[in-house]
Amino acid sequence: MISDAIAALQTLLGDRLNQSTSDRNLHGQSESHFTTTPPDAVAYPTSTDEVRAIVEICHQHNCPMIGWGTGTSLEGHTLAVRGGVTVDFSRMAAVLEVSPQDMTVRIQPGVTREALNEELRATGLFFPVDPGANASLGGMAATRASGTTAVRYGTMRDNVLGLEVVMADGAVVRTGTEARKTASGYDLTGLFVGSEGTLGLITELTLRLQGQPEAISAGVCSFDTINQAVAAVIDTIQMGLPMARIEFIDAATVAAVNQYSDAGLPELPHLLVEFHGSEAGVAEQSETFGLIVAEHDAHDFKWATQAEDRSALWKMRHTAYYAVLACHPGAGAMVTDICVPISKLANAVEQTSAEINQSGIAGPIMGHVGDGNFHAILMIDPDKPDDLKTAKNLSERMVTRALEMGGTATGEHGIGIGKLDYMAREHGHGWTLMSNIKRALDPQDIMNPGKLLRQN
Repeated sequence: MISDAIAALQTLLGDRLNQSTSDRNLHGQSESHFTTTPPDAVAYPTSTDEVRAIVEICHQHNCPMIGWGTGTSLEGHTLAVRGGVTVDFSRMAAVLEVSPQDMTVRIQPGVTREALNEELRATGLFFPVDPGANASLGGMAATRASGTTAVRYGTMRDNVLGLEVVMADGAVVRTGTEARKTASGYDLTGLFVGSEGTLGLITELTLRLQGQPEAISAGVCSFDTINQAVAAVIDTIQMGLPMARIEFIDAATVAAVNQYSDAGLPELPHLLVEFHGSEAGVAEQSETFGLIVAEHDAHDFKWATQAEDRSALWKMRHTAYYAVLACHPGAGAMVTDICVPISKLANAVEQTSAEINQSGIAGPIMGHVGDGNFHAILMIDPDKPDDLKTAKNLSERMVTRALEMGGTATGEHGIGIGKLDYMAREHGHGWTLMSNIKRALDPQDIMNPGKLLRQN
């Protein structure tokens, strides 16, 4: 059946259906520890009409489809675990309409975060969700991405106003409006944001934009202990300071970025913070933050108000994952995340750090601690088969701890195939309800099968 679908797709797309080994392998790889799992072919549509035609062919022949943006997901979301066709949206990357007065933009799914903000520079607006990687906006919506700025601007859930989606049978559905709110019917936009491509393929997005702040100030400071750093975060949040970002990196991560980026930071736990607003507001917020962290014995406090200094600071944070990999040549990584209530954050980080230190493998910790979300990069030596088992056990303990604390198995990485085992534990009958929705909208289970849900 898959071969029949590919033959029909070849007629439809010509050389924009690729079956080369190199392209298939590229689309079968992951940023994390999963085995390469290539699709049978890669399709490159250029319009919604072509996506609809692709879906109709695959529906007719019971052929799985996997949406693809830039391939930066961390839980195996884009792996072709049941074969089929990967639908690569890189050739649907147009900014369709910018509405400065409404502070919205309408785009195709292949537009990346950095490309959109480059396009918006002259308008005085920007799109705030920043997961670090230069991900596609379609992929970010599908995985409900967030990142460093979520503490102020929210996640993709808060910034997607509407979608155009091609359903499993080829029907094209539009959700939401350009209005800032609605009380009309079920929230279908919210249903598709975070669905990981299991309900349909996103072909257009309407996004909420923000005004460029008048002033930006970023700072970095170190602490003797993880507990001091996290306690400073909690106090900052309880004071109501409107942070645009507040990030934590542990001593092991600092050592890696020093080697990778020549950062020259003391090898201690650090907080990185940024404030947006008016000149007076940012100055006041920065001063208050300085007083808060001083009460927790912060060291080496430095402010960066020049754009190039701020860019260097956040580039260092965004490349921390690659810095950690560079410090372990030949090793792979299992990258995992959890999210807990802010009141439980210090305890969760401390317990996780202690378990990693006792495990025998390296596992630097970093995270968007302003909303209780942190990550561990669990290093796996390919010459030590037990390392992967150890990493999985550590991840299991992290999730168990998060759920016991009233948190979630993942704050932003999503489920994919990597965290399927935790869904029933976290959601109970709610996971059954999700499966029922999937079955109603995709009875053949051809939309990114094997991810997020377990279907028959």
